[in-house]
Amino acid sequence: MEYETQVAEKREATIAEQIDMYPQEKMDVPANFVPEYPYKDAMGCSVNLRDEKLAPFPRTEYAVRIHRREYYAIISHLDTQIGRILDALEKSGKKENTYIFLTADNGLAIGAHGLFGKQNLFEHSVKVPLLVAGPGLPKNQRIAEPVYLQDIVPTSLNVAGIDVPDHVQFKSILPLIRGEEQRHYDAIYGAYMMLQRMVRKDDFKLIAYPEKNICLLFNLKNDPDEINNLADRPEYAAKVQELLSELTKLQKETGDTLTLNTDTMNEC
Repeated sequence: MEYETQVAEKREATIAEQIDMYPQEKMDVPANFVPEYPYKDAMGCSVNLRDEKLAPFPRTEYAVRIHRREYYAIISHLDTQIGRILDALEKSGKKENTYIFLTADNGLAIGAHGLFGKQNLFEHSVKVPLLVAGPGLPKNQRIAEPVYLQDIVPTSLNVAGIDVPDHVQFKSILPLIRGEEQRHYDAIYGAYMMLQRMVRKDDFKLIAYPEKNICLLFNLKNDPDEINNLADRPEYAAKVQELLSELTKLQKETGDTLTLNTDTMNEC
């Protein structure tokens, strides 16, 4: 019991030290911060949702800084634990014969777009880290091409020399890593319950809130923080319809039964 208490105290001290690494006054508020996201109810992120209860409505910059401070400290704590695993792998003598896939769950918004949780389809929450290392793979290489986390399954089967079963819908990223392909998917599909849908293709992303018949359009190259909604601009009407058509096609491919009123989006 005494030993367990000492371990707990040491762990708490370590986390406290990591929190001190991120002074509240030095925490940035995201560029896309707003006190309250106008479509939070349409997307299912109301005040009653678990993650959105983390801070009061309307959001304040103070709350954002405090939560970001704690978030970064937890990430630093996690980094330490990952380091322990990698050290143990090296000591085992198996490092040079091991493939490593490092990824994570969805990221928390913590103030971005006035949201705090991960139940949204903005870049700050759908994009997660994906690091791959192993024998024969290029080092110090960064690839911006979008992939799915589920691609790790066929990739792992590939490196193990096992045929990918027909029922696996996703694709190995080894050709992408080795430079044998430049484009992995024509478009990327995303969904949250029956409340949100997303398609990302080339530089553009479209997000749909079917309950309110609303869609948003962002140029991710020019507007990575997804601040400027282009969906209501006449010059982007064709792009909206193009992406809505792409989204409905991906819905069929994935077995998504939600019906989108593509002809009347943004007309309510």
